[in-house]
Amino acid sequence: MVSLLTGVLDDCLCDIESIDDFNTFKIFPKIQKLQERDYFRYYKVNLKRPCPFWADDGHCSIKDCHVEPCPESKIPVGIKAGSSNKYSKAANHSKELEDCEQANKLGAVNSTLSNQSKEAFIDWARYDDSQDHFCELDDERSPDAQYVDLLLNPERYTGYKGPSAWRVWNSIYEENCFKPRSVYRPLNPLAPSRGESFYTWLEGLCLEKRVFYKLISGLHASINLHLCANYLLEETWGKPSWGPNVKEFTRRFDPIETKGEGPRRLKNLYFLYLIELRALSKVAPYFERSVVDLYTGNGHEDAESKALLLEIFRDTKSFHMHFDEKSMFAGDKKGAKSLKEEFRLHFKNISRIMDCVGCDKCRLWGKLQTQGLGTALKILFSEKEIQNLPENSPSKGFQLTRQEIVALVNAFGRLSTSIKELQNFKVLLQRTR
Repeated sequence: MVSLLTGVLDDCLCDIESIDDFNTFKIFPKIQKLQERDYFRYYKVNLKRPCPFWADDGHCSIKDCHVEPCPESKIPVGIKAGSSNKYSKAANHSKELEDCEQANKLGAVNSTLSNQSKEAFIDWARYDDSQDHFCELDDERSPDAQYVDLLLNPERYTGYKGPSAWRVWNSIYEENCFKPRSVYRPLNPLAPSRGESFYTWLEGLCLEKRVFYKLISGLHASINLHLCANYLLEETWGKPSWGPNVKEFTRRFDPIETKGEGPRRLKNLYFLYLIELRALSKVAPYFERSVVDLYTGNGHEDAESKALLLEIFRDTKSFHMHFDEKSMFAGDKKGAKSLKEEFRLHFKNISRIMDCVGCDKCRLWGKLQTQGLGTALKILFSEKEIQNLPENSPSKGFQLTRQEIVALVNAFGRLSTSIKELQNFKVLLQRTR
């Protein structure tokens, strides 16, 4: 079925086969190495912010469902910005204990950090004077904001499902993707037999709103792919075994089982990859300046990290079939400005919905990937500011915080991994025939 994914993507002149080859041979090996660097592996996040839209009833009450902070002793000296308060576990009892049983182990966040790492976090604070945020940013100074080692907390299946998970994605699609209630999403059992079809409505939208939906759909597809590729296959003597689950992949993406939706979702994943790839190529001048360091306190590693990042930027520029963001918000100035603000506010709202995810590990990766995409959008719509950056002094027109940089690289790393995992499922499906 994955072989059906061929040809040119909608809304951009790029074919899937070119992306596959470029990602496999150029991007994936390097972005994996970059994500292992200290600068990119530690992410500060507040997992205790309350859900702003409905009663917070989706959390697992079992202790391991919660995220604990990295011990202070294990954070690199150059990274830490402020003190970390000890995380106190909430003891809200949930009605869905059975559904949370797996999350007892699978949703837990490993909070292990070395003493050396911990001391390093003192040095990592950066001033952010850009107001053009696409995301609701966590307050890094909040006592509830904690550093998490992403390498010890991989994104994978946790058992988080059911009404709580459904409500999050339903709220994103139904209330934030410019869709009228009279138009039903594909596979919605409540959809009437007659009425305007979803794709007739989508194709009738302006490019900007169509792009918005594709970005969210692509993010959703990527997250689902990660869960299928890192599924709990069995548990022997208390030790879990993780790996690709072909049956689960087929359930979520097979064209027959999804009535044609699966391939569309995967094409949106490729579209999202192109958007974030474009952002990386556009932001290169920001990092090429000598004034910008990926500072952790280890001069040798910092220099190597920056060299690897710049190498990835050069690769992104060598790819000639980018999405052209100049076609967006290109109408009359007043209308374009209004549409851009509407676009930004809708995306910001989605970032707030991530605080409603009930599983802390899922919330961690949801917030990171949403912030990464928000940072990519901020970059794409700040081209003039980036072009006018001073060489040897901080910019007041465009600035990225460390958290935005970490989210941008790791979010794109997740997309790169998704496309690589898709190739693996293609091989596995051929073997099962």
